[in-house]
Amino acid sequence: MTTRIDPQDVPGRPCSLSAALQIVGDRWALPAIREVMLGNHRFRQIARNTGAPTDRLAARLKALVESGILERRPLPDDARYSGYYLTAAGRDLGAITRELIGWGDRWVVTDPPSRIRHRDHELVAHTVCKTCGEQVHGKDVHRDELTPGWNQSGSLESPEM
Repeated sequence: MTTRIDPQDVPGRPCSLSAALQIVGDRWALPAIREVMLGNHRFRQIARNTGAPTDRLAARLKALVESGILERRPLPDDARYSGYYLTAAGRDLGAITRELIGWGDRWVVTDPPSRIRHRDHELVAHTVCKTCGEQVHGKDVHRDELTPGWNQSGSLESPEM
């Protein structure tokens, strides 16, 4: 079962982003998840391919298992050892990791170190609204605050800084 966090328990604005980052926001979390997505299930593969210090990686993988993002199962080629596998919640991070990789390719690295492909071509994804079927553009997206005492500007109860 995936860890659930009450958004009102996170510092600042109650927000699912802040709550999600409590689980996957560690420096080594998404690189470890990337490796499992690529089919690397053994600890030593994940450690080698992330460059993470093994003590930090072990702690992060344990936390990801406890949070319900990964699970440990016997390896198919040697049941004496366990590997790390994505849960449904972990598989749901696929689109997010692809978007972060694309953002990194555009804005962070000098040259993209890899290419994401869809069938026989480079993947160029866009978001489509499941309700109306239209492509989503930032100017058309709005946030409704559902937490009492908050609006777009922030808390209605705290003084302006």
